Amino acid sequence: MIPVQYPPPRFKIETRNGQPHIFDALRKKWLVLQDEEWIRQNFIQYLLQEMRYPRGLIALEKEIRLGELKKRFDILVYDPDHQPWMLIECKADQVLLNDAVLNQVLRYHIALPAQYLVITNGNLTYGWKKEADRLTPIDILPEFLTHH
Repeated sequence: MIPVQYPPPRFKIETRNGQPHIFDALRKKWLVLQDEEWIRQNFIQYLLQEMRYPRGLIALEKEIRLGELKKRFDILVYDPDHQPWMLIECKADQVLLNDAVLNQVLRYHIALPAQYLVITNGNLTYGWKKEADRLTPIDILPEFLTHH
């Protein structure tokens, strides 16, 4: 398990049409504040503030194709050469991080072959480094390297 120390939340939240919304500072738009979105926003702030990952190399909820299927990944961090480096799947805090969640991120990995795979539900975070045909568990997130 990877320990994650979230920074204090400083989000813009407001009610629109009777539903709470949160402002996504990276995408610069208001989103319905569902459980999974709360986890995603907090994890992004952890990556930016605590891990110092570059804001310009983080993509959120982009569509990918898996054969005939269209899917959306949660968070993708690119390396300095703009190649997929870390693929992160966020779940609501009540969702168990089981093989189904790992298999989901592994399916996305087919289209986005990142070096690191991470799953989180906000309470628990697990990660792996992809080496050849093996997944090696990691117990901390890697520092972002600005050069190779």
